[in-house]
Amino acid sequence: MAVQAPIGTMTRSQTQRRRRIVQTAAALAVRGGVEAMQMRSVAERAGVALGTLYRYFPSKMDLVVAVVTEELDLLEGGIVRRPPIADSPSGRAVDVLLRATRGLMREPELADALVRSLIMAEVKIELDVRISDLVWRVATGNLEGADTTDGAGEDEAGGDVDRASTGYVLVGALTSVWIFELVEILKGRRDVDEVERRLQTAADRLLSSF
Repeated sequence: MAVQAPIGTMTRSQTQRRRRIVQTAAALAVRGGVEAMQMRSVAERAGVALGTLYRYFPSKMDLVVAVVTEELDLLEGGIVRRPPIADSPSGRAVDVLLRATRGLMREPELADALVRSLIMAEVKIELDVRISDLVWRVATGNLEGADTTDGAGEDEAGGDVDRASTGYVLVGALTSVWIFELVEILKGRRDVDEVERRLQTAADRLLSSF
């Protein structure tokens, strides 16, 4: 069984190769969705052997996760550069979640595959944790350290986020609501405007003590 190469132990050339593979997969997905992300096609276009690709990404779902993780990296960087300006913690939290929604919805097939993997636990993924950490930082006005990626799509552990606090638990509950609403969008049962209204209602209640 293939084992994914640990990012922390990669050389610079290996990190660059991994990034090239992810960018190639993303480009294929833009043109043809998840179905276009065939492992052999990705390997050929990225200029690596198929066996090398499997050392970096043991399964197609691992590759899907890496592509969406790139989107999360961009989201975090964008939040740091252009923080939400709403007066209330709940308003700032909803801003983050809507930016994440719009980013994921640019490639709905990838988002659908990612959400299914999250629900079915097909791969190790911390989408909910990364979003919760970011929302917590924004809601509490503590953006320092939010953009902690190492350049390879891997977030450093928690930083100064207090995941045992009551506030973080409430933020986690809001993230769970967001994931459910994301599923509803993917099923065609909601549009983004309706999700915004529902998220704001939930955030106003859950984060009222912030």
